[in-house]
Formats: sequence, structure tokens, C-alpha cells
Amino acid sequence: MSVTRLFPILRSVDLAASIAFYEQAFAAEVTYRFAPEGGDVVYVALAVGGGTIGIGFEPEVATGDAIALWIYTDDIEADFAAAVAAGAEALSGPADMPWGERVAELRDPDGNHIYLGLDTV
Repeated sequence: MSVTRLFPILRSVDLAASIAFYEQAFAAEVTYRFAPEGGDVVYVALAVGGGTIGIGFEPEVATGDAIALWIYTDDIEADFAAAVAAGAEALSGPADMPWGERVAELRDPDGNHIYLGLDTV
């Protein structure tokens, strides 16, 4: 067996709000929607930069730090500001790290941890 593709799936109590956040903050585009016959959309796939994330509706999901997204960007200050304007909680603003990257930390509206990274070396 060999892995051909991998992507994280976030769980959300408000799928519409999560989609709107990632569209507004990171210019994500919905590439797939699933709704059971006669029901509301319960899962989406989003293209974000060169990657993909999934978001599934789960009405009673607990928030926490079980998963974190790392998103590389070419303008960390602008993307950090866009994420905050879209509803993210700022944990730490962009700062240079000893390993040669500039990093910021956020939480999306569902409490998922997001790192923004800029390679400065």
C-alpha cells in the first residue's frame, strides 16, 4: 500500500460559518459538498492554496487541540489580519522563530488551532 493523498478533516458545530471563515480568511474554494438525500450539507472539501481540508458537521463536537492546521503563506501579516477579521481568535501575532520561520497562531471559530508560517531562510 502507498498513500496517494492525505488531508485533515475538521469537525464543526456550524458548517456554514466554518466554510465562510475559510473562504474569507484564506480564499478557500469549496470543491465538493455532500448532503444526504433530502438533507442539509454535512461535509465539504475546500481547496486552500495547494492543499485540501475537509469540514464535517458534528452538532456536539468538543473543541480542543486534537488537530492543528499549518498554513504556509507568502504574506503572513496580511493573512493573519484577514483571519482575525474573518473571526479567528488571535493567539500570537507574527514573530520570527529560532528555526528560521515567521509564525503566528490563531483559533478558527470552532476552536481549531491554526499556525500561519512564512519561511524566512
